[in-house]
Amino acid sequence: MEQSSDLLAVQFRNDPRVEQARELLAAALADHSARITGPRPPRPELATENAQLIDRLTKARGGAPYFPYLSSGLGRGPWVELSDGSVKLDFIVGIGVHGLGHSHPLMMQASIDGALQDTVMQGNLQQHPPSIELCERLIAWAQKSGAHLDHCLLSTSGAMANENALKIALHNRAPASRILALDNCFAGRSIALAALTDRPQYRTGVPLALAVDYLPSFDPRDPDGSTKKAVATLKKNVERHPHQYANLWMELVSGEGGYYPGSTEYFRALCEIAREQKILITFDEVQTFSRLSEPYAFQHFKLDEFADIVTIGKITQVCATLYGEALNPKGPLLSQTFTASSASIAAGLAMLKALEDNHCFGPTGRNMERHRYFAAKLGQLAEKHPGKISGPWGEGMMIAFTPGSGATKYAQDFVYKMYHAGIMGFVAGHDPTRIRFLPPPACTTEADIDAACSILDEVLANMPQE
Repeated sequence: MEQSSDLLAVQFRNDPRVEQARELLAAALADHSARITGPRPPRPELATENAQLIDRLTKARGGAPYFPYLSSGLGRGPWVELSDGSVKLDFIVGIGVHGLGHSHPLMMQASIDGALQDTVMQGNLQQHPPSIELCERLIAWAQKSGAHLDHCLLSTSGAMANENALKIALHNRAPASRILALDNCFAGRSIALAALTDRPQYRTGVPLALAVDYLPSFDPRDPDGSTKKAVATLKKNVERHPHQYANLWMELVSGEGGYYPGSTEYFRALCEIAREQKILITFDEVQTFSRLSEPYAFQHFKLDEFADIVTIGKITQVCATLYGEALNPKGPLLSQTFTASSASIAAGLAMLKALEDNHCFGPTGRNMERHRYFAAKLGQLAEKHPGKISGPWGEGMMIAFTPGSGATKYAQDFVYKMYHAGIMGFVAGHDPTRIRFLPPPACTTEADIDAACSILDEVLANMPQE
């Protein structure tokens, strides 16, 4: 978004000294990151210092980190150097946050753009032109195939985006106060979202903030049967609690639930009943955004007409709640001190551009092509190591597999063995517990996938049968 060259800020950002500094930093980054070429074991001479750092982190946060992971501050795409001197293939990237991986020059430039602003944070009482541009681009992407999403509210976290979505729905449908959601859903860890999330252990000792009823998820082994079961459960709940449901909440590919996609027919069947019952529909895309054949998962599943409220986050660096004009609250319900850091907003814009420039979208776009490539490779590993790994393999750039029978301890052991062998993934779901990957979609190559599968092959060869 161009600003007048009469502004002092524009003159500052265009100062030749600033441009020279950008070029010098870019050149230095290129020189050093190029030396990261593949997995590398820890350096023994750094072991004591690194262990002390992990101990300090554990003490400060009140618990040990999931991995003994401390970044050195340098990487190259999906590869990252850690403070123990090792190099890992990071195929979980902060649970899907870093769409360009580590130390990408576009992200460094975005951070510089943020640092060149007058404040490090943007918020309710101060906005800047890049905030407008980010909102408008997200809205334009959402509207491109017909969704009636007119507004975009930026926020600092996926939990806040989801809280705002709940607030919009409950406000608009008051006095209706119940929520419908899918089995195994995850929405966040605030008090309200812990009530919505289908994980009892996440709300231990926490008062119940919402009345939530769950619908059976789509089962690819029984598409018609699971759809009919979900429809029947929805109808039964509506009959049991007439006019009391404000919102139907759906992840279109279950995230924490195990990376199981639904089907267009399944989702449409539920959405059509929700429409008849005047229940608003929220698509939670905090994890799915930009990872399927279209920017939004509701577009991938051709559900544009049902998108009342949509939440996004993670890869966009700035989270957001999108909704239509008809749902604009009648009162000051939506506000927050911070919308995001100035650097995060610049990074979000850079991320959207990178996704387009790298042709990530479309039925034959890179997201779906790399999924097919990765899934085929995993299938080969399943044939080579029978009983140790099986599909389904997820959807788009949300890759998953079941280790062994999916026993939790076996899956956890598998993840840690992967980490020490040089690749990072994470668990998801239960009964079975699965292992998931979220490769950075704007920079992952087939060579990276080959490297991942080579490491997995090594791990599988050394994993005992259950």
